[in-house]
Amino acid sequence: MATNQYSVAEANPPRFHHDDVDSKEHPVTTDQVEASLRGKEAPEASASPRLLYDSHGKVIEFDAAMERRLVRKIDFCVVPTVALLYLFCFIDRANIGNARLAGMEKDLHLHGYQYNLLLTVFYISYVIFEIPSNILCKYFGPAIWLPLISFGFGLMSMCTAFVTNFGNAAAVRFLLGVFEAGVLPGIAYYLSRWYRKSELSFRLALYLFTAPCAGAFGGLLASGILKIKSIGKVHSWQNIFLIEGIITCGIALIAFFTMPGHPATTRVLTPFERELAVARVKAENVGSTQVVDKLDRKKLMRGVLNPNTLAVSWMFLFVNITVQGIAFFTPTIVATIYPKASTIRKQLYTVPPYVVGAVINLIVPFISVKTNKRLPLFIGSSCLCIIGYIIFLATSNPHARYGAVFLAVSGAFPFGPLCNGQVAINILSDTGRSTGIGWNVMIGNIGGLISTWSYLPTDAPNFHIGNGLNLAGNSTILITSICLLLWLQWDNRRRDRVDNTGQLEGLTEQEIEDLDWKHPSWRWYL
Repeated sequence: MATNQYSVAEANPPRFHHDDVDSKEHPVTTDQVEASLRGKEAPEASASPRLLYDSHGKVIEFDAAMERRLVRKIDFCVVPTVALLYLFCFIDRANIGNARLAGMEKDLHLHGYQYNLLLTVFYISYVIFEIPSNILCKYFGPAIWLPLISFGFGLMSMCTAFVTNFGNAAAVRFLLGVFEAGVLPGIAYYLSRWYRKSELSFRLALYLFTAPCAGAFGGLLASGILKIKSIGKVHSWQNIFLIEGIITCGIALIAFFTMPGHPATTRVLTPFERELAVARVKAENVGSTQVVDKLDRKKLMRGVLNPNTLAVSWMFLFVNITVQGIAFFTPTIVATIYPKASTIRKQLYTVPPYVVGAVINLIVPFISVKTNKRLPLFIGSSCLCIIGYIIFLATSNPHARYGAVFLAVSGAFPFGPLCNGQVAINILSDTGRSTGIGWNVMIGNIGGLISTWSYLPTDAPNFHIGNGLNLAGNSTILITSICLLLWLQWDNRRRDRVDNTGQLEGLTEQEIEDLDWKHPSWRWYL
């Protein structure tokens, strides 16, 4: 069986659905796999392992044991480093909440809404540089760009330890946003090069799992650091920024040596594993002949103007009002729930909700892997948040409100991997994913910008404005996710009814690739 092509660049490719596999294909040996992936004629078929092809020679499904070994190896090579980078990205962003409790406002003579302004300045640069940073990530390569910007935000965290007034602090927070802007979309884009669509959400969860961990670990770390009286002239809250910044810079330097580039060239995989890693990603991309393609304006726009991307980014805006509000204001909210507790005890009270949230943040995306569905989980997660904020608004009982923090954290944090996964798997080209994920995170972090004004000092201790805003936002997510689910199902049925014979006649290979989600054989993932 000749298997020298695994693309659908022909003028009239087969109608292909992501769940379809032709069970009648013949099993082939590992030798055949190597031969076929190199474009050679394969020897006669024998026993397993096997590799399945569609009628045009496009790789559809690989031997399960072979894939498991490869995916396990990729997991160990790729996930730990990016998880550590994102852990300290989130810590270096949110540690201002811990520093506030430790006397930062008093020492910098902040008054009125100046604390909220510091949070706002960060998000202005954070939003502006999302897409530019992700385009640079594609241009330079994630293995270079991500460690570089991580070193940058670690350095900005260290600089925060030496600010003396509001103006200094605002300038440093702006630069912190510049460097951190590309981390979340950059890592999501990076992982999309390595994993099949059904695998991606859980791998995104493995690194976004560190966001609630950052809340828990950040509180523990801050309480431990505050026991250090001084490091030279640096003391109390300044120690938080200095020590955590130094750790971040160290991890970024290590990442330069531990992050593999992309499947086709990395030395951490054997030659055959590289071929297999590339082919299995290609197998899911209708009309695409490359895993890592060149920058292309049409593909850049396809990533942004994808209907799924636009709807998910709208929901991600409201998600981030909740998530970033939790990150910045949980210490403040806990302080109003337990006003008589010591500063260190208040820091420790922030830890248990994040621990529970971290566990839920793995369980929900794991369910999405098993079901290959994300939008139904959007619905369930938003309901958890809605219940939590109803409790906040309905009672002043401190124990009930503390329990509501658990519900809000548990419902909000799974949206990170779910939203970015839903965007990434519904964009075919590597270039399109770079802008699509960047757009999603950029719009999402407009929500982060809004969140900086959601919990105002004049609204304490009940915070009716902030809790009401989050209740309305999660209700919007619930309605939008139901509408998107119904629309994608309808559009898949519409595409199934359309006869695509001859639609691609006369188009070049590049023009077919540029179609992306408009390719007649494409079907949406739910």
